[in-house]
Amino acid sequence: MILDERGKKYLISGIEEFQSDLGIITEEQIANAKIGDEIKSHLNHSFKIMKPNVNDFIDLMERKCSILIQKDIGTVLAHTGLGSGDKVVDAGTGAGAISLNFGNIVGDKGQVYSYEIREDFAEIASRNIKNFGIKNIKIKNQDIKEGIDEKDVDLIFLDLPRPFEIFEEAYDSLKLGGWLAVYSPYIDQAEISYRITKKLGFYNIKIIETLQRNLEVRPQGVRPQTRMVGHSGYLLFARKL
Repeated sequence: MILDERGKKYLISGIEEFQSDLGIITEEQIANAKIGDEIKSHLNHSFKIMKPNVNDFIDLMERKCSILIQKDIGTVLAHTGLGSGDKVVDAGTGAGAISLNFGNIVGDKGQVYSYEIREDFAEIASRNIKNFGIKNIKIKNQDIKEGIDEKDVDLIFLDLPRPFEIFEEAYDSLKLGGWLAVYSPYIDQAEISYRITKKLGFYNIKIIETLQRNLEVRPQGVRPQTRMVGHSGYLLFARKL
């Protein structure tokens, strides 16, 4: 990854020549650069070579759909206690943003299986995962409603229009202590999901909405920003105990 002097990030692949409005960086410069090096474009603007983390990569990766934002991804990771070596199933892959976060957390000893019904989305997610260089995520271009192949799963995450239609299968696939997490843009989906998980015998059921408000620091003082990251979706959590 290249970071310009304005703080703008760019992904680079291989050692091809890089061009931006701040000038050209040659193949030779890129080939000889190491992480942390600062190099100059032909217009004498400064660029720094950095190794992208998962958030940097997601910001810049290919996509043709909306993705979950950090406040919701973070809530899923923290609430379920996902860790190294865990097995995850997620459905509604999209561009692969949350799959990449899951894969990054579970590490080499863990595995992520991501179901995506749309072939074009599955292809994009597969390219993104390959480009990030992670090997513990398997994209499955199939409808999860036809069945969940995996058993003894630590976490099942669903981002689907009618997720409650597969809650019985999800319950059977989860290990004892495993979590079901569901993302719903609308409260109706979350309410139906709550009622069905309770009926099926899940425990620790709750619906969470996270709001993010940043602060702005000025010479005059500190105050909340006028605009905030408000509603994005509701997260339902339910545990098999």
